[in-house]
Amino acid sequence: MSPQTSPTALPAGLTLRTVERFDELDARTFHAIAKLRQEVFVLEQDCVYLDLDGRDLEPGTVQMWAEGAAGEIATSVRILDEHATEPGLLSIGRVVTAPAWRGRGAAAALMRHAIARCGDASILIHAQAHLTGWYARFGFQSVGDEYLEDDIPHQEMRIR
Repeated sequence: MSPQTSPTALPAGLTLRTVERFDELDARTFHAIAKLRQEVFVLEQDCVYLDLDGRDLEPGTVQMWAEGAAGEIATSVRILDEHATEPGLLSIGRVVTAPAWRGRGAAAALMRHAIARCGDASILIHAQAHLTGWYARFGFQSVGDEYLEDDIPHQEMRIR
């Protein structure tokens, strides 16, 4: 089965893609998504961590991304089923945008689509603290105290 294309207010030249099972995600696309995550989180933000944590493979994980005409990844997120932590809870994470697409609305469009994909479920994110205002635009509210993760201040935020 090929990825589904969905309408959204993405910048011109980008197409939104969604897969609901890892087996639907072709290897080249996942490689491009993982490479972008490594470039931004590991190299740019200097966070040494295991990005390929196995959660991309879990049943219920949804991968969403916006790609250009040549298949380059502009922005990406994953939605995880967190029912083991709390019934009905989903999380949006690994929110990443390629430097060339920052400030152009690609990530915001993808977040709106990801939130809509979650339906009426409670949604959790672990936001970098400097981005709490950006996430608040989508209805996320801070929960608890700020904490350090990989030496970067983070804030747990939720919708519902």
